[in-house]
Amino acid sequence: MLGILIIASIAIAIFLGARTKINTGLFCMVFAYIIGCFVMGLKTKEIIAFWPTSTMFVILSVSLFYNIAAINGTLEKMSGALLYACRRFPGLLPYALLAVAVILSVMGATYFTVLAFLAPITLIICEESRMDKLTGAIAINCGALAGGNFPTSNLGVVFRGLADTAYENNPDLPVIDTFLAEMQIFLFAVLFSIILVTIVRFGFRSNRNIGKGVEFKKPESFTKDQKTTLTLMMAMMVLVLVFPLLKLFMPGNETISMIAGKIDVGLVAIIFAVIALLMKLAPQKEAIARIPWNTIIMIAGAGMLIAVAVEAGTIQALSNWIGANVPTFLVPIAFSIVGAIMSFFSSTTGVVAPALFPLIPGLAASTGLSATALFACTVLGAQSSAISPFSSGGSLILGSCGDEEERNVLFSRLLMTAVPISVLVCAAYNFIVAMIL
Repeated sequence: MLGILIIASIAIAIFLGARTKINTGLFCMVFAYIIGCFVMGLKTKEIIAFWPTSTMFVILSVSLFYNIAAINGTLEKMSGALLYACRRFPGLLPYALLAVAVILSVMGATYFTVLAFLAPITLIICEESRMDKLTGAIAINCGALAGGNFPTSNLGVVFRGLADTAYENNPDLPVIDTFLAEMQIFLFAVLFSIILVTIVRFGFRSNRNIGKGVEFKKPESFTKDQKTTLTLMMAMMVLVLVFPLLKLFMPGNETISMIAGKIDVGLVAIIFAVIALLMKLAPQKEAIARIPWNTIIMIAGAGMLIAVAVEAGTIQALSNWIGANVPTFLVPIAFSIVGAIMSFFSSTTGVVAPALFPLIPGLAASTGLSATALFACTVLGAQSSAISPFSSGGSLILGSCGDEEERNVLFSRLLMTAVPISVLVCAAYNFIVAMIL
């Protein structure tokens, strides 16, 4: 009965968030308090302790640093330079847009930031190059999501944190290396993006004359501040990656293992953010204002309610039910489709991952499936419906259309063409990934 109540509260929180436009995390906090304290008898301090401090700190610190690169134009200049470099191969424009989005996202730009920069540029390029606009939209959307899954990027650090929490709540189960798992998810996401872009690139008749007549303008040189920012971005990426990677190749080296254990992307990002602010690369007030507080509240609130569900044994019961009632070979497809449906109405990082990740350690142990594969199925499945016009990415793309009639046409194509193709292709892809792993 308690489990049904908690599951219903999660669904109601998602519904109320969508209906009222009030942050879903706030409703989750309310339900966590009411159910935790007045139904389960937990202390108020225990409810507050469910706030996911580590995950929240990483999101805050990483976004603060990369906000500086967005404010001073470094990210925008990077996108222009990368696109100009592909001017000799106009027929490969969809892949160039995909690559630009992946690289910007890997460099730390948020999904919203990448699309905000690339959507207007992409629609202009589509117009000039006779490329189908839905193809361009899918390319940058896939790229922004795939790159964000990199272990040190904005989405990657959130998923790693949620995966770590899932194992902390299941201390009796074998723990996986979440850094390595997230790297695999990133690679799977990139491959899926290439497949999906290829399908729409060669599947739409409107792309037959792609690349004819396009003209790329040479971007301006990086300013001194932008060059400095770019240097800091590269240095941070090297510092965060080098020791964990060395640990993978030299697991017996105690010094490397010790240093790798002390490297935290959130703490490193704070150091680089302070360096950037001391060098006055961007105004502090604007950099702090751009921190995604809405996302932080959503993830924190959902995390508190999910923690209450874990405490009540709901997550374990649901995991056991899926393991007993869903055929093992269909579990990956189930996670992919459920993730896509949930993401259509809610946030992947704020609702889908916090709700489904806790199920995975126990389910992997009971079914013999790879936990990494199930994490990948959940993430990729949820991201497969992110092109929806009701999502932040889809709405940004629509907002970049200057013509009302064109916007209405693109709205219908995003909803009726892009989403079904992406979700179905992803489900089939996830099934293959799960069977391989």
